[in-house]
Amino acid sequence: MKLAFSTLGVPGLSLPDVLRLATAHGYHGVELRTHPEEPVHPGLTPAERDDAAAAFKAAGVELLGLAGYARVAAPGDDGPVLAEIRALLDLARDLGAPYVRVFPGGGDGQSPQEADATAARRLGTAAEHAADRGVRILLETHDSHRTGAAAMRVLGLVGHRQVGALWDVMHTWLGGEQPSETFAALSPHLGYVQVKDIASAGDTAPLPLGAGVLPLAECVEVLSRHGWDGWLCWEYEKRWYEEAAPLPGLLDAGREHLARLLNDSA
Repeated sequence: MKLAFSTLGVPGLSLPDVLRLATAHGYHGVELRTHPEEPVHPGLTPAERDDAAAAFKAAGVELLGLAGYARVAAPGDDGPVLAEIRALLDLARDLGAPYVRVFPGGGDGQSPQEADATAARRLGTAAEHAADRGVRILLETHDSHRTGAAAMRVLGLVGHRQVGALWDVMHTWLGGEQPSETFAALSPHLGYVQVKDIASAGDTAPLPLGAGVLPLAECVEVLSRHGWDGWLCWEYEKRWYEEAAPLPGLLDAGREHLARLLNDSA
């Protein structure tokens, strides 16, 4: 498996600084948070996109994916959601990223069936644009659809190879799902896996990998046992927790912890 980290852990850093962190600490790739406050986002000009793609190539670091914020199950008109996804797909194509992340975002009085149908309709429509761009849309296990079983309710309705799943290990754990159950649900559609650690269900501030309660060893063991050979991406949510320790000082230990888990599961 290959290792990446998300720029959610290093908010505001320039792209060259992010790439220097990746190379200095032995990570194969980076997931870019594509919010307007970040260096890379859909508002970049064609020249800026070319520069960003060239920077990844020069650094020898892979761009794992673009973490967007479209909420595919949210109530309201389809148009703005689809426009947001298409802009992400265009950016991913220009930068050479294989994946874009979207959230479920259901709720606000919807029934689960309504949220599922809304998400599936939008993802099915966006899938054709994704196919044209050579990019996959990944629905993250998050908020209204935090378990693999819940995400599969949507993915089963979509049934398109360009739409898959992103497994966030914190949300499936919070949803009461065992790693073996999550993998069984998502494995036909799994793009990559976001790893992290927290102190408890009531305290989700980010911790160094291995310092909390999330079943990281079990997750890696399940993936290894089934021969899955994709990406593990450390999503350290420093952006939302100012008191959390800075990520750069944790990157070596985090990589070493994941390497031990991979070695133990081999």
